[in-house]
Amino acid sequence: MVATLVAAIALLASCTSEGDGGASGTGGGEPLEKKEPAAKLVFAPEIGAKDVSPVEPVKVTVTGGELVEATVTNPAGKEVAGEIAADKKSWTSAEVLGYAKAYTYTVKAENADGEVTEKTGAFNTLAPATTPRATINPGDDATVGVGMPVSIKFPEGGPEDKAAVEKALTVETSQPVEGSWAWISDRQVDWRPKEYWPANTQVTVNAKLYGVAYGGGAYGKADLSTEFSIGRNQVVKVNTPEHKMDVYRDGALVASYPSSNGKDADPNLNTPNGTVIVMAKEPVGDFSNPRYGYTNVKKKWAVRISNHGEFIHENEENRANIGKANTSHGCINLFEPDAKAYFDSAMIGDPVEITGSKADFPTTSDVFDWLIPWEQWQSMSALS
Repeated sequence: MVATLVAAIALLASCTSEGDGGASGTGGGEPLEKKEPAAKLVFAPEIGAKDVSPVEPVKVTVTGGELVEATVTNPAGKEVAGEIAADKKSWTSAEVLGYAKAYTYTVKAENADGEVTEKTGAFNTLAPATTPRATINPGDDATVGVGMPVSIKFPEGGPEDKAAVEKALTVETSQPVEGSWAWISDRQVDWRPKEYWPANTQVTVNAKLYGVAYGGGAYGKADLSTEFSIGRNQVVKVNTPEHKMDVYRDGALVASYPSSNGKDADPNLNTPNGTVIVMAKEPVGDFSNPRYGYTNVKKKWAVRISNHGEFIHENEENRANIGKANTSHGCINLFEPDAKAYFDSAMIGDPVEITGSKADFPTTSDVFDWLIPWEQWQSMSALS
């Protein structure tokens, strides 16, 4: 009986221990520490992605840890510019990619326990069917007249998705200027102000066309930009029945030259009505025109105002009619000293306003922007 009681007490003692830790059933050891989950990586674009836009930023993000290393390399092994954020939670590219290339990720991240998660993989950028190269005018550092439009021209028929192109275009000015883009052909989009440019305006144009989908598998080949200046305000006004050409600076008449304009009786030979601009200047121009029976005709101080065939130039052979009658085939004839004086004052982009004729300028010349009323011009935007 005594032996049985002693055995029971011994058994009870063997089932208890000192302290709360013994109650865990671990035999009195330290509790296990909780293990942190591995860091999780997210890729944009995803590994294995195809037809990726080369202008979309590449980004790697991590949750549950920090980035230790992140690189994206091109097929030649060159690293794409980019950097890890200050909080080490992401890496973002800092340059555009190339077309039709494979790019490779190499990324490492650590969780709070120092456990490393490492991942590699690749994605492919889109391969355009064609990459048309556009051009922009005026060029950098040009100084132009107050009627000069901005023109962006495209080859190969022009873009199908004109709205996408127009969204990539911006015009910044040193003073407020109201204006709009308008598609004047399938291959050309122009920006012009509602009224003439304010004198001495600084203009910056950016066309972020690289990577823009033109439609039909075509994508922009390169971005374009230009910075140019608007010069003084000079406007030529010709009312053809008056047989004179007036030159205005900042709204004030500064010169008035006798002229002989296009023949009044024949609309095909009129100096047509409308606002055009100075397009080019030649000290000596060739005005040969076999259709009207004259060849090897050279005239001095030729200022082109239209690709329809109109110039302002010297014509001493028509001296008897200058200031008295309209006898030219559409050009504005001046005495030689007057033609030289005007030539020296003229700037590409200066407006030339013509009234009083029977015929109007056709919208077939290279620069006919000012022949289109403002409301109609605005409607020619792909975003209107």
